[in-house]
Amino acid sequence: MAGTADDTADLGDYVKDYDEETDLEVLVEPWQKYDIKKTQHVFYPVCLGEVLNERYLVEHKLGFGGGSTVWIAHDLQDKKDVALKVMALGEWSDNETRMQDEIIQNVKDTSHLVTYLGTFLVPGNQCHHRVLVFPLMGPCLSPLMLNKSKISMATRMSAARQLLETLENLHNAGIVHRDLNESNCMWGMAPLSHDRSAKYEALGQPIKQIISWVDLWKQGELVGPVEIPENLRTDEFYLGDFALAKKLGDPITQRGRPPSQFCSPDRLLGKEPSFACDMWSYVVIFAVLYLGFSPFHSAFKGGIITSITESLGPLPKEWKGLYDGALDSWYDQDQTPDPKHDLASKIAYYRPDADPVEQQLVHAMMSKVFTYNLEERLTATQLLRDPSFRAIMDKYGC
Repeated sequence: MAGTADDTADLGDYVKDYDEETDLEVLVEPWQKYDIKKTQHVFYPVCLGEVLNERYLVEHKLGFGGGSTVWIAHDLQDKKDVALKVMALGEWSDNETRMQDEIIQNVKDTSHLVTYLGTFLVPGNQCHHRVLVFPLMGPCLSPLMLNKSKISMATRMSAARQLLETLENLHNAGIVHRDLNESNCMWGMAPLSHDRSAKYEALGQPIKQIISWVDLWKQGELVGPVEIPENLRTDEFYLGDFALAKKLGDPITQRGRPPSQFCSPDRLLGKEPSFACDMWSYVVIFAVLYLGFSPFHSAFKGGIITSITESLGPLPKEWKGLYDGALDSWYDQDQTPDPKHDLASKIAYYRPDADPVEQQLVHAMMSKVFTYNLEERLTATQLLRDPSFRAIMDKYGC
């Protein structure tokens, strides 16, 4: 059930002209996500100032994903700020709730997993949308944020260790995340003032626009996402979003995979998800933390797999035929890594300040996971015990 707060003053600014509208457009979800004629996974329209479930006052926007929008809300009952994940119609909400319950019941240490505090349904247009209530977290990992805020290498490597320990806990419970990427990894956040004007002073005034291009059954707004300032970020590091997670061996498999630059080549070619594919994604995130950039980028010809083979060498010949539109060069067993684009050269280029011994340790550690052989790819437990990884952590006091 939704309502509107009595105090709806100062709930953001509407766009004033075409330029502001264009600037907002690149920051928000496509309006087509609200049109049942264009997608069966339709979003629930939300307005700032709306009260969901007679309890949660929506005050700002955190962001959006393929299957949800995420909002900052004030819990009027418990007098605290929370995050509301408002799910689109479809199977994502069922799988996320099911896996959240699985994690809460079976993962021994959930301290760095973003698990839900509660859930409820809101009535939609002849349907219901699932809403998950989460603790309010800080900014997601991003190269732009890392390089702009100049977060210390010790803090970055602490995050890398926290994430690997969290992944080990998840894997020990038999759960594959399946969507490990920078958007699902986030820092903690210091508590906000309960006063809305103080909140907006800290987070910025929301910029919004009424959704007018769709004949909606209720009013909704496109709201620019908040930019959480560095002074509110804490050094705790968390893993969230279990919409694609799967219990290994479970016959139910949610469609989807990580964004290409975080996805292992075996998954890109259609192989079944495994702990090994999570580990590949983890080391891409490690690289983002250590280098400030992802090690693989989509090439003009052949996309991300061309970038991977330039860095690591050809794919196994037995994989040929798994991917429509594959390039023959991917499987050319005479091909060697391009010296200008291999892993060692990228480490040296992005971290010229690191001494040669440290660069070699990072290269050795990453190479033990960036391997096409899934059986040889280190597990989370093995990587935590790996001498190269431990030496890197020791150097930065982690």
